[in-house]
Amino acid sequence: MPEENCTTLTEFILLGFTDHLEVEIPLFGLFLLTYMTTSVGNAGLIVLLQLNACLHTPMCYFLSNLSFLDLICSSAIAPKMLVSLLAQRKTISFTGCATQMFFFAAFADAECLLLAAMAYDRYVAVCHPLVYTVIMSRRVCTTLVAGVYLSGGLTLLVHTSFTFTLSFCSSNVINHFFCDIPPLLELSCSNKYINEVLLFTLCGFIQTSTFLAIAVSYTCILSTILRIHVADNRHKAFYTCGSHLMAVGLFYGSLLFTYLQPSFSHSMNTNKVISAFYTLVFPMLNPLLYSFTNKEVKDALRRTVGRRVFSR
Repeated sequence: MPEENCTTLTEFILLGFTDHLEVEIPLFGLFLLTYMTTSVGNAGLIVLLQLNACLHTPMCYFLSNLSFLDLICSSAIAPKMLVSLLAQRKTISFTGCATQMFFFAAFADAECLLLAAMAYDRYVAVCHPLVYTVIMSRRVCTTLVAGVYLSGGLTLLVHTSFTFTLSFCSSNVINHFFCDIPPLLELSCSNKYINEVLLFTLCGFIQTSTFLAIAVSYTCILSTILRIHVADNRHKAFYTCGSHLMAVGLFYGSLLFTYLQPSFSHSMNTNKVISAFYTLVFPMLNPLLYSFTNKEVKDALRRTVGRRVFSR
């Protein structure tokens, strides 16, 4: 497209899920309830883990960071989406779009890395229980979490920089409910080859390498569990890893489907539904999964609620 036909964009229009008011209002109620549950659940879990000294373990340290990531990811998307559902003009500023994409995608990549760190923690706990406290020291846990945030931020700084140096000449209408990389690339009239290669290689590397690391960890865990002769101990080991495995399956399944498809096979309508799950639903489910399947967290919750009730 000729350079003179390109104008400087100041805002984008988000198409969202639908433009039918009779559908938008129920969606607003549903997503508002989901976001409130996500916020209360994850914030409550962080507070619970901080208040109870018995939960100051490596796994709970990772879990509190997972709740923080879920809270930030959903907060980067949900408030603007809720406003857009009720607004006549569903716009987002150019700067707001770049900021939303960076914070959501950076913390989503960080969550992949954190889930891999949690799998390593479970591997050490099950396969090397006698040296668990030595290997998973506070310094090691802090270093792993710092690496998680740094890697996620640097990766998305590259994506954001390359995406928002593209030209958006033909249209400013984004066929999505938030500023994500694939719909923005679809909108650009520039040569997107480098961006698509970066998306496939960087996101693909993080998602597939962390998934493989988790798979290797759980292969070793399963091999160790099957060699345990005491049924109660075997059941306890499975129980310890169950919530993490469910979270991994839900999160990675949606991300791999969305970001590792070839560009010609992308269906934005399908991606909107899947994106709604991993941006809004899964962050709500994570605190429920870990709270109700982790005995220590359940006991701490019971004690905390009991103290507040009986102190009145």
